[in-house]
Amino acid sequence: MHAVVITEPGGPDVLQWTEVEDPVPGAGEVLVDIVASAVNRADLMQRQGLYPPPPGAPPYPGLECSGTVAATGPGVTEWKPGDEVCALLAGGGYAEKVAVPAGQLLPAPHAVSLTAAAAFPETVCTVYSNVFLGARLSPGETLLVHGGASGIGTTAIQLAKNAGATVAVTAGSAEKLDACRELGADITINYRDEDFVQSIMDATGGRGADVILDIMGAAYLARNVDALAADGRIATIGLQGGRKAELDLNKLMRKRGTIMATTLRARPREQKKAIVEAVREHVWPLVEAGKIRPVIYRELPFPEAAEAHRIMEASMNIGKIVLRAQ
Repeated sequence: MHAVVITEPGGPDVLQWTEVEDPVPGAGEVLVDIVASAVNRADLMQRQGLYPPPPGAPPYPGLECSGTVAATGPGVTEWKPGDEVCALLAGGGYAEKVAVPAGQLLPAPHAVSLTAAAAFPETVCTVYSNVFLGARLSPGETLLVHGGASGIGTTAIQLAKNAGATVAVTAGSAEKLDACRELGADITINYRDEDFVQSIMDATGGRGADVILDIMGAAYLARNVDALAADGRIATIGLQGGRKAELDLNKLMRKRGTIMATTLRARPREQKKAIVEAVREHVWPLVEAGKIRPVIYRELPFPEAAEAHRIMEASMNIGKIVLRAQ
């Protein structure tokens, strides 16, 4: 098969579409003929040598895909060749085939194309596991999403609105904020010329956000605590603003606040399976009903993965960038 190989750590040009060995499904695994994958920030970090795949994962980037089941390994009974699926991966999505644990597959939703389905698994599983399973967002609460126009952000807006929450977002341009409003965002904040702490406090009558979904990490930690409501929860899922920061624990204690930080990629298979099952039960009906849709900025063929990475590094995209088979 062919796959996008990282020839050495570096810029987008180190991504090369080349021939590699075919994967073989092991016990409890399914071999998928890939139709499409999607680009995530973690892929850029892996390309730079900053986020190696967990043990046993394919070395190629790509944390999600869609396609058709080609074969099943020993012990797999739920899936059969020909099934259209999308999958949460630990790596290997930028390729023509991938072997994936059966518990990390979802049936491809009928409401979207098979190519578009590639934009779902990583973002939906990340948002649902952090905002709902971890931070326990409830109807009537306020969710603040940093990077509202990203793949994660556009998914979080839709899921939170369908759950009856008020949604606030930060983004860096009027175009991106407009896109967030079209998806249902109630409060939009341009982080380039507004203080998001003051803006969220003004919009909530001084109460703050009950849940904050954060991609920035260190750079936003102190201000996220400032923006938090009493009994609020911060879910940190990215480190675009650095890894280390000073935390005023007294301020956090006075608010009875909680900070949780997670990654999805290296979780044990059983944890991923549980998240995927929860998504299938609670999110997939919304997708099939047309209430949740993938927001796709651009589709490119796999050999143009370098261009896809350049687009994401420049923060040009609103929603997901999809890589597809030619």
